[in-house]
Amino acid sequence: MNYWWRRIVLSLVAVLVLVLVYAGLYQLGMAAFEGETKTYAQSIQTVIETLTTAGFGGDAPWESTVMNLFVVVMNLTGVLLVFLALPLIVVPLFRQALEDRPPETTDLTDHVVICSYTPRSDVLAQELEAANEPYVFVDDDAELVVDLNNEGTNAIYGELDQEETLRAANAGDASALVTDIDDETNAMVILTARELSSDLEIVSVVENGDVASYHRYAGADEVVRPRRVLGQSLAAKATTTVSAELRDTIELSEDLAVTELLVQDHSDLVGQTIPESGIRDRMGITVIGAWFNGEFVPVPGSENVIDGNTILLVAGRRDDLTELKSRTVSSLPHNPDRVVVGGYGVVGRTAVETLASGGVSTSVVDLEDKPGVDIVGSVTDEAILETADVADSRAVILTLNDDATTIYATLVLKQVAPDIEIIARANETENVPKFYRAGAEYVLSLSTVTGRMLDSILIEGEEILTPETQFELVRTTAPRIVGRSLGEVDLRARTGCTIVAVERGDELLTDLGPEFVVREDDMLIVAGSDDAVNRFVAFAC
Repeated sequence: MNYWWRRIVLSLVAVLVLVLVYAGLYQLGMAAFEGETKTYAQSIQTVIETLTTAGFGGDAPWESTVMNLFVVVMNLTGVLLVFLALPLIVVPLFRQALEDRPPETTDLTDHVVICSYTPRSDVLAQELEAANEPYVFVDDDAELVVDLNNEGTNAIYGELDQEETLRAANAGDASALVTDIDDETNAMVILTARELSSDLEIVSVVENGDVASYHRYAGADEVVRPRRVLGQSLAAKATTTVSAELRDTIELSEDLAVTELLVQDHSDLVGQTIPESGIRDRMGITVIGAWFNGEFVPVPGSENVIDGNTILLVAGRRDDLTELKSRTVSSLPHNPDRVVVGGYGVVGRTAVETLASGGVSTSVVDLEDKPGVDIVGSVTDEAILETADVADSRAVILTLNDDATTIYATLVLKQVAPDIEIIARANETENVPKFYRAGAEYVLSLSTVTGRMLDSILIEGEEILTPETQFELVRTTAPRIVGRSLGEVDLRARTGCTIVAVERGDELLTDLGPEFVVREDDMLIVAGSDDAVNRFVAFAC
């Protein structure tokens, strides 16, 4: 709209200049050709009457040919301005006004209603799109709703806790409703939605775990707590950064496990490629993929060199994975069993509780002086970091609620304590690569955890086994590739995913060669990045 306001102002200025110029010429013409003296104000009045066709001027008729012709020119100019104003300004303004009005209803049925739009919603939306599940966002920000629709995302405008809004969203005919606003508003949405339909599946995303029981009492079928899961995951990663013990694995059978391994600086693998490391050939481990500075590479080759920011996604026997884990740990002496936690919100408190249960001591830094905080100040302040003695700590967990501040804190930490392990919370998945470029060793986003937890509830036939890791491990059917061999469909090349196992009846099949044929009742266990798994779901499910 700023563009149109500038256009209107410039047009008005141009018309004003034209009126002033015509008034000057009219004043001179009347004196020279009609022998009458007119003031400038009288000349302006006559020009405006002529241009607007509201009159012919009090000086009519004119005796001289020159003045008559001049008045004719002014009349034609006025008509021309009217014809130009309509197509160039008035009509586009009306069209723009109509386009900028956010939609307030939807015709979707059997869809997911999401209240409201947040960065956490992006991952869920991507998962729903991959599964071909329709959805609509409901938000009370009119401009945001317009932007979402312009980007091709279904969204409607309305007050989130009002029954009329949920009716307009067709909540009564929806398959599910997700509310992710704040704990109090979520409760209002749940009560309103339950009045509309007793069969509607309602899922609430809570920040404070203490309110979960209230939301269930209000009518929520499921309550998810992604911040708590995120805090536990970050803490678990801190306790395994220097240990050769294999802890955070997904056990699929006695002979098969899947895990992600963070490669540390000064470890045995740094400076080698996957082929050079012998992980595949000598150790018999399947390398599903690897993150290099936050970018997932499904088939790492000779151009991908392992460094201190590499995270390996591997599958194999537990003993073999334990041996590989020992090769990822730094050969340098380790710092004491102590972790600094930056930020003491829900995620930070959960991380501290998890670390304490594992016998790990913590030092908490937060801007607010409250119980549980050891040092009051900012983790972007070098003096505060020195007071927290980060240089003599095992790792730093950053759980701040702002990505820009967390990235800046990562940069500062790398100056104060270059060898410290930095484990960070991100809010938006698109910022994750920036964290790695800043020097973080491990990053997990709240959007990823939230989206995966909701996805497991909302999408039938799909279960995400790892909501709390960088990689995604999904248990799903694959109807579109039934009767075809793995070699024929070549899923790894098409999607970047690896099928690590297949559940067939009571059996777990792990020896999957190119000739393996997918059957109708098979449940596939698929691993890869979020984007890769979404591509797999869109292709095979």
